[in-house]
Amino acid sequence: MGYGRDKIALWIGTAGRPVPPDPDSNLHFCFAAPTRAAVDRFHVAALSAGGTDNGPPGLREDYGADYYAAFAVDPDGYRIEAYCGGWEYTT
Repeated sequence: MGYGRDKIALWIGTAGRPVPPDPDSNLHFCFAAPTRAAVDRFHVAALSAGGTDNGPPGLREDYGADYYAAFAVDPDGYRIEAYCGGWEYTT
């Protein structure tokens, strides 16, 4: 299955041997959202589908002045994020 608006940006397929989630890996999937309202809806949908909250919708100024994001852990234990806004990476 492929997802994307104008072109496929993410492929999802079945796995013969799924990789178990590793909380220490810092691996997560982040999806760009067109609006802050879409980030809010993502968070509601993730929790409604059995995910757990890993950070409610809001500004994450550590990531940038207008980086608005929400975080969840899906029922399989994988971390997912939706964000809207600019990106400023600082070390």
